[in-house]
Amino acid sequence: MANKREATSESERVCVGAIAGAFGVRGEARIKPFTSDPEAIGDYGPLETEDGARTFEIRVTRMVKGGLAARLSGVETREQVEALRGVRLYVPRERLPDLEEDEFYHADLIGMVVVDLADNELGVVRSVQNYGAGDFLEVHSAALKHPALLPFTRDAVPHIDLGARRVVSDPPEGVFPDPQDSLDPKDPKDPAADADAGKA
Repeated sequence: MANKREATSESERVCVGAIAGAFGVRGEARIKPFTSDPEAIGDYGPLETEDGARTFEIRVTRMVKGGLAARLSGVETREQVEALRGVRLYVPRERLPDLEEDEFYHADLIGMVVVDLADNELGVVRSVQNYGAGDFLEVHSAALKHPALLPFTRDAVPHIDLGARRVVSDPPEGVFPDPQDSLDPKDPKDPAADADAGKA
């Protein structure tokens, strides 16, 4: 159930990567690809910035840690690359292969509400991460001390409702804290506190 690409909120364009900074001192850029095949980012034709003000032809030169190194047309120096750090690169959606049934664009998932099988709200998807062991939905909530990483697998995410923008999850144990763990023994709303208060 892997995500293949990250999309913009605009249905006609898809974000296929981002410029992470310079690689070396000879004008190469470090690119963080959002494609299932990282080197395929150079196969989609000219890539454009989010505002459409600039376009780049990309020539991938090598794979590097955290992404790939590439040459961008019209960018010759390290300083020019660094000025583009953080810029996202887009292509028209029609240039990309059709998605399979269980594939989703990252941005179609970001902002979705995550619920459990009992329809209890667990948080909101903030990003999609991959640390080498598959995709994870990074879920944020005011009730969480730290973001939760929900495995993006069929078992952990049995259903996604794109129309309602809801992710139905069956999270493995430990991904989200047990609500009982957050109860304060001194909190008057905690049943255990009430029981202790009745002891003399």
